[in-house]
Amino acid sequence: MSPKRNNMIPNGHFHKDWQRYVKTWFNQPARKVRRHTKRLQKARRVAPRPAAGPLRPVVRCPTVRYQTKVRAGRGFTLEEINRAGLSKHFARTIGISVDHRRRNRSLESLQQNVHRLKEYRSKLILFPLGTKKPWKGDSSPEEIKLAQQLQGPVMPIRQPSKKEKARVPTEEEKAFSAFTTLRKARADARLVGIRQKRAKEAAENPEEAIKAREAGKKKRKNK
Repeated sequence: MSPKRNNMIPNGHFHKDWQRYVKTWFNQPARKVRRHTKRLQKARRVAPRPAAGPLRPVVRCPTVRYQTKVRAGRGFTLEEINRAGLSKHFARTIGISVDHRRRNRSLESLQQNVHRLKEYRSKLILFPLGTKKPWKGDSSPEEIKLAQQLQGPVMPIRQPSKKEKARVPTEEEKAFSAFTTLRKARADARLVGIRQKRAKEAAENPEEAIKAREAGKKKRKNK
């Protein structure tokens, strides 16, 4: 039975052979086991060095939306390495990542990462390259015996949190209105040009400015 009235001509495509396009994921459990095995092999291969990789700097996330959060960066800047009393070649050999492209834009982040490097260097157990004559800065045999491989990231980065104690709000805080403050700020930004113009005219012709002000007051009273 054909369709009636002025409708769209039926043109259904119901023979797309959809079974050919179905993707399965039956190898997911085996891949999980394989990744776990690879991590164990890598940890044994790099032991006693940390399995999670080198030390990373603390950096701020980009854009205004995420700049309040911190995360691990690619590597320490050359300035941070020098301030910590290290060289970029030596830093790479003791498990410190170096990024020659990054620049320090604030003194706070520079000091924070320099302190992070110095703390890492103080906790580091450095194995000597040769058994005959240890170099300056190498750990003693007693410290080497205590060395264990670190599980997880080196000196993990935590989000700074500042908790304020509960208190009674002041009268000034109670009287504060965010809506009124924002509305006044928008009005000030919008009227900055006309206010400068009026101030200039008032400085040049004080009498005309007084007359215009009085006329405005009368107009508002009549309303």
